Amino acid sequence: MKKSFLFNAFVFLFIILFCFLGTWQLYRLDWKNSLITEITEGLNSEPVLYSYSSVKNYQRFILEGEFDYSNQLYFYSLSTKSEPGFDVLTPYKLKDGNFVLVNRGWIKKELKNQMEIDQNQSSKIIAVAKTEFKINIFKPENEPKNNIWFSINFDEFETQLGIKLNRAIFYLDDKNINLPKPREINADLPNNHLKYALTWYSIAISILLYFLYFRKKNNEIL
Repeated sequence: MKKSFLFNAFVFLFIILFCFLGTWQLYRLDWKNSLITEITEGLNSEPVLYSYSSVKNYQRFILEGEFDYSNQLYFYSLSTKSEPGFDVLTPYKLKDGNFVLVNRGWIKKELKNQMEIDQNQSSKIIAVAKTEFKINIFKPENEPKNNIWFSINFDEFETQLGIKLNRAIFYLDDKNINLPKPREINADLPNNHLKYALTWYSIAISILLYFLYFRKKNNEIL
């Protein structure tokens, strides 16, 4: 009797677990759809003149000022072909004296600190703002002494640069520039959460049906 109770509890525990995983994926589906909508609306919008108090995630902005090439950060990343290199994060001094951090694009590792990547003298640029960043506990620690960064940390950035920054990174939107190669921001995100949810629910239903079948067979034998 005790073994039967433990077995039943074990089965229903896994059914509940798989149902929970399926429901969690539905929540993730809703979040991903909202994110895709947010990105699409932002990228399709007309760029607006930057205001420090109204930065919206994935909004396109017009920035007026100049790059500070003497004081930039190198964020370790891969190219679209999985080649190791850096995203160049450059402070952009606005006309009002405030600074924002602009991701100008990707370069090969050997181009770090080379003058040939610092040729953009535009006094007006268009960039896409990003205000939310994933935290990855498996990434290495940032290396301020070597000016190599693996995760977004604005407090560390401000200490390194000696300036105050808006809590956003502005991705340069200019297809005419090849060095650094600007990152393409788009809404083409993987969205398999519905498939995952159906998989977890299917496993839960399968376990339940097998459980009821074997329980019926055992009762027939008895």
